Amino acid sequence: MQKALTQMNLHLHNVISDITGVTGMAIIRNIIAGITDPEVLATYRDERCRNPEEVIKASLVGNYREEHLFSLKQALELYDFYAQKIADCDQQIQREANKLETKCDPEKINKIKKNSKTRRAKKTQKHEYPFDLTKELTRVTGVDLTKIPSIGASTALTIVSEIGMDMSRWRSAKHFTSWLGLCPGNKVSGGKKLSGKTKPCANRVSVALRIAANTLYRSECAFGAFLRRMKGRLGSPKAITALAHKLAKLIYIMLKYGSEYVEKGVEFYEDKYRKRRENSLRKKAKELGYDLVPKAA
Repeated sequence: MQKALTQMNLHLHNVISDITGVTGMAIIRNIIAGITDPEVLATYRDERCRNPEEVIKASLVGNYREEHLFSLKQALELYDFYAQKIADCDQQIQREANKLETKCDPEKINKIKKNSKTRRAKKTQKHEYPFDLTKELTRVTGVDLTKIPSIGASTALTIVSEIGMDMSRWRSAKHFTSWLGLCPGNKVSGGKKLSGKTKPCANRVSVALRIAANTLYRSECAFGAFLRRMKGRLGSPKAITALAHKLAKLIYIMLKYGSEYVEKGVEFYEDKYRKRRENSLRKKAKELGYDLVPKAA
């Protein structure tokens, strides 16, 4: 659709953030209906749009040629067709989720229902599922994976659909992270370590966890502080893999033992890291025959 608009010299994407939003789709549908007057098309601007009607009107002055209108019409029909198929998939996902066994306590389900009622006040985002996926996942798994920073409902669904809910397949969290391809390599020859690269793996869960880990760079949580520290020391790719490894171990523990995630904050992590460094310095000083004395305030 955007290509057809650009060929008509209609730079609508420069004045609205998304041409598939309310304003963009209203304008495109009216162009297909035969309205080509920029003043009339600009009146379909949604009240939440940042740019005024005058700016949108200027972007709608172009060449409404017949061949480009035909291309735009076909693109719009394909967009509507795929949107309907995606909606059908969402409904099927909801039906399959309802069939799964409940592993959550009744009190927890009632608490989730109360929280979902407060969430309904917020409008559902464009790419979210039309039903409360978080509630269904919590009911099935017994834990709320979306409480983990950067793990949304879609990411949690990807994880559960790939690995299932029976964590007894892996003897420990280390075996689980190794299966995901998130552990350091141990390539050794003649007693010498040659490489510590992670093994190549096309696992969807490891890809989802890496993407989730990459979003925490500016987050004010313990994982965000860990990612920033590792990026400064190891570089971006290794730091993202290290955080994805941490997330995988946390997910394993939550699904296997039913424990909930508790966010302790960036201050707790920084304090814990400082104490660990201080203990390391004290140990090294003691080995060299010195005492580490704190500086007076």
